[in-house]
Amino acid sequence: QVQLVESGGGLVQAGGSLRLSCAASGRTFSSYAMGWFRQAPRKEREFVAAISSSGGATYYADSVKGRFTISRDNAKNTVYLQMNSLKPEDTAVYYCAATSTYIISTMRASYNYWGQGTQVTVSS
Repeated sequence: QVQLVESGGGLVQAGGSLRLSCAASGRTFSSYAMGWFRQAPRKEREFVAAISSSGGATYYADSVKGRFTISRDNAKNTVYLQMNSLKPEDTAVYYCAATSTYIISTMRASYNYWGQGTQVTVSS
């Protein structure tokens, strides 16, 4: 069982930066690949970024590539999403998720555990 708690969301102007954190409970965090997803109003939840269990591999949605960076600290049971050059279209609730596979997945159905989400609002 893994419990996930996101933090770091907020209101920022276009072009600004935010760093999201996701703290995980449990002693097996290092065996889970992790992902970030987001959901804007009236839209489906979409994949943003993922990182392998060791942190050695990452993958990004085309819409955030070059602007967002996912990382993890297994000693702190935490995964991060550094978001730079934010755009109004990045406005959404951001969720972190854990999958009990070691490898990266972009599919929502692959993830077993989800956080409650943190709101990110980017003003123009």
